[in-house]
Amino acid sequence: MLVSASNQVAPMLAKAVEGVPAPDSVAGGLSYEPKWDGFRGIAYVDGSGDPGGVEIGSRGSKPLTRYFPELTAALAEQLDVACVLDGEIVVRTGEPGSERLDWEALSQRIHPAASRVTRLAAETPAIFVAFDLLALGDEDLAARPFAERRQALESLSSRLTHPLHVSRTTDDVETARRWLVEFEGAGLDGVVAKPLASPYAPGKRVMLKTKHHRTADVVLIGYRVHKSGSGVGSLLLGLYDADGELRGVGGASAFSDKRRQELVDELEPYVERDESGEAVKGETDRSRFSASKDVSYVRLRPERVLEVRYDQMEGMRFRHTVQFDRWRPDREPRSCTFEQLDRPVAYDLSKVLS
Repeated sequence: MLVSASNQVAPMLAKAVEGVPAPDSVAGGLSYEPKWDGFRGIAYVDGSGDPGGVEIGSRGSKPLTRYFPELTAALAEQLDVACVLDGEIVVRTGEPGSERLDWEALSQRIHPAASRVTRLAAETPAIFVAFDLLALGDEDLAARPFAERRQALESLSSRLTHPLHVSRTTDDVETARRWLVEFEGAGLDGVVAKPLASPYAPGKRVMLKTKHHRTADVVLIGYRVHKSGSGVGSLLLGLYDADGELRGVGGASAFSDKRRQELVDELEPYVERDESGEAVKGETDRSRFSASKDVSYVRLRPERVLEVRYDQMEGMRFRHTVQFDRWRPDREPRSCTFEQLDRPVAYDLSKVLS
């Protein structure tokens, strides 16, 4: 596999597992590292010292280069050798000693206006955390075992200073399990275990990821119709705040075709209707990611409670789409408040990066 900016590769992926796996569970052993919660990016650096010779591709093949000029400048300045780095783009916020990853600030960096891109690069500068090296000079490293690629990355890291970092690793599973708990307080997403003997496998789930999983009882406030035009696409969820106001906190999706149709009939008795008997529609807030999408939904009377599985919160909302677990007919909707949510103990991001 020739790795270059003109022949971009799809990032290697990870499959979810329960608990941090033991090192002897995979032939050749495992290396553990934090799971960064940002934009996956593969940086192609030509070594010329010119930011124009740097490209950053994303997991979804969307070019990220223009949105992070501070990173292209740093990559060009600090790396005088052609290389291809696999890593994560993150933004950190907070006061020194209490910094953490900020997904919202990172998502704001994707903006069509060049003037906005320039301003945000100064106001909320990004960090690139490298965790793999796919090519160095004229040498393609992708076919080599991860242990050799990591060694080459560590040798290259002597050239790097902020905002370029190399993700820390450990071969001790107990340390990795401690990271899973501690690093969440800095906004990280879990722990990744990488087979030391494996070559780089674009688009394949070779790595193993362990993420945080919790449950919460939430109020059903509506549903979106599936994009096919038939059935329930996602359930919209809410929690009561300290003032007794019901606030939207996210959605649950990933239902089978059969279940989507069943839910329409199951939820029919709870649909809010106007005086003419028509279903009342609502709209969720728009963002630049949903500017062209249908954000309407069918409003439901807040009378049903369900239990969901989630990984983490981002402000007052679930960070990712949550998973439906079960209905909770034993719970009163008003008892579903933010107080039930498990919040991680704060941990300084600088300690993770050091």
